[in-house]
Amino acid sequence: MRKVKFKFLILIVPFVLLTACATKHHIILEEGIPPAEKREVLKEEKKEEKPAPPEQVEKRESKEVQYGVASWYGSDFHGKPTSSGEIYDMYQLTCAHKTLPLGTTVMVTNMENGKSLELKVNDRGPFVRERIIDLSYAAAKIIGMWEKGTAYVKVEVIGPLIEQVQRFTVQVGSFIDEANAKKLAEELRSNFENVYVTAVETLTQKYHRVRVGQFENRESALNIAEKLSQMGFKVLVTSR
Repeated sequence: MRKVKFKFLILIVPFVLLTACATKHHIILEEGIPPAEKREVLKEEKKEEKPAPPEQVEKRESKEVQYGVASWYGSDFHGKPTSSGEIYDMYQLTCAHKTLPLGTTVMVTNMENGKSLELKVNDRGPFVRERIIDLSYAAAKIIGMWEKGTAYVKVEVIGPLIEQVQRFTVQVGSFIDEANAKKLAEELRSNFENVYVTAVETLTQKYHRVRVGQFENRESALNIAEKLSQMGFKVLVTSR
């Protein structure tokens, strides 16, 4: 009887471990928001979310636009210094560019599916002919080019934020096609409250971001992000 129990444990332990790791890294924390070393399961609090503000359009100064092939880099460089001196973290929203000043903020759009994302240039590369930018692993996952390895993208250099949003929110997607953003928002509203679409407009493009909630603290945002991650969404917890 003990042998049978032992075999059962051998079979079930790997399953539990795989289940526990299934949603790992589906939640991306915006750079500058340190991940908590220890997190307790938070009870849902009624009225935690704030009413969604009226849709506003952020206007950004567009300084330069490039089109070309993007690739991504991951575990081989994880934990190693970048050209800026920062340690490369494949789970942060960063990128490598050959010439743009380190610290530059760029809006990268996957022209094959319309998904977009803001990234910080903190490294040099890619060192392959005809490629214009290297994305972090996390960024590649969010804009849908991780499996393919490369994608034809638009890289737009943008200016600083006009206004810094103090509350936290969970971003589920960002699209150049407004219809795609509205479709995703409508899908999310069947399971979540306070789902809204905000827009960022540069001189050349308008980006539509699908977000859930306005939270006073990061822990409350992470609680919603975890639920979205379990549903298969790749989300970004951000204070911008």
